[in-house]
Amino acid sequence: MISIEEMDNLLYMSQRQGKISFYMTSFGETATTVGTTAALQSQDFIFPQYREQGSFMWRGFTIEQIVNQCIGNHLDGGKGRQMPVHYGSKDLNIVTVSSPLTTQVPQASGAGYGFRVNGENKIAATWFGEGAASEGDFHSAMNFAQTLKCQTLFLCRNNHYAISTPTDDQFRGDTIAGKAPAYGMRTLKIDGNDLLAVYNGVKYAREQIIKNKEPFFIEFITYRIGDHSTSDHSVLYRSQEEIDSWKSGNNPINRLGLFLKKQGLRQFNDEHDNQIRKDVRNRVIAALKNGSEQQQPSIQDMFTDVYDEVLPHLSEQYTQLRDHLTKYKDQYPINKFKGGL
Repeated sequence: MISIEEMDNLLYMSQRQGKISFYMTSFGETATTVGTTAALQSQDFIFPQYREQGSFMWRGFTIEQIVNQCIGNHLDGGKGRQMPVHYGSKDLNIVTVSSPLTTQVPQASGAGYGFRVNGENKIAATWFGEGAASEGDFHSAMNFAQTLKCQTLFLCRNNHYAISTPTDDQFRGDTIAGKAPAYGMRTLKIDGNDLLAVYNGVKYAREQIIKNKEPFFIEFITYRIGDHSTSDHSVLYRSQEEIDSWKSGNNPINRLGLFLKKQGLRQFNDEHDNQIRKDVRNRVIAALKNGSEQQQPSIQDMFTDVYDEVLPHLSEQYTQLRDHLTKYKDQYPINKFKGGL
């Protein structure tokens, strides 16, 4: 969690310096992603929202892969086709992040349905915020999953704000967890800043999904310490005192460190943690330097990967573009793209 926080710090500042175009941090919410992914099995599919750096890194997605995706160079697994923070990994069973809210939730219901029908020992776990729970896709996904007994785990991260909208202006009643029983779905509400509570809750939920062949719903109560994104300035709608209170007090990193120290499981000290942060900083800085020196994805990649074979009209478009770039090559930075023309 310390590594994620330090990486977020560096990449947030990198956006401010113009090295990447956009970023979203996960300050204060790392226990939800790390604890959840630790409790899942590697064969389980994850349908993320956009703040799941912890899930990616727990499964082995490297800092270098994250940085290359944010830069959008030819080493990016998505070939530069997505904006920053839209990671994905087929090898790690994590579906690519989508910009539109909640589209991943009914997709997870469908995947969970397929897992049950095929008798597979795997589930589909999907992330979304309390704001996304106001979208119609959320309710469709919940109804679909419960009616068809899908092996789907719904993970709502209630971080108090849907961008700038506080929860009091979003809904009434027993937060988001109160909606799940209306669909007949079993539910847990968990302190999302307690890593061990998150782990045990998700482990239990997964066991129940596999055992009973039906979905499960978890709401994590946490707090978004950082801005919504680099396009946001959150002190315009909440006080700095509120932010600082959560950062210094009910913070998952602080709480886990104090717990481990009290249990005698780790000597929690600033020197040790500062070394971790220094190592991560050096790695991120090196990844940014290396990533910025890489070429951009191939120009031809704009026309591939949609169909199994490139269709005639796409080949024609590529030929026209290539001819144009050849004719006016002094007007375009062709050398910045992998393979040139």
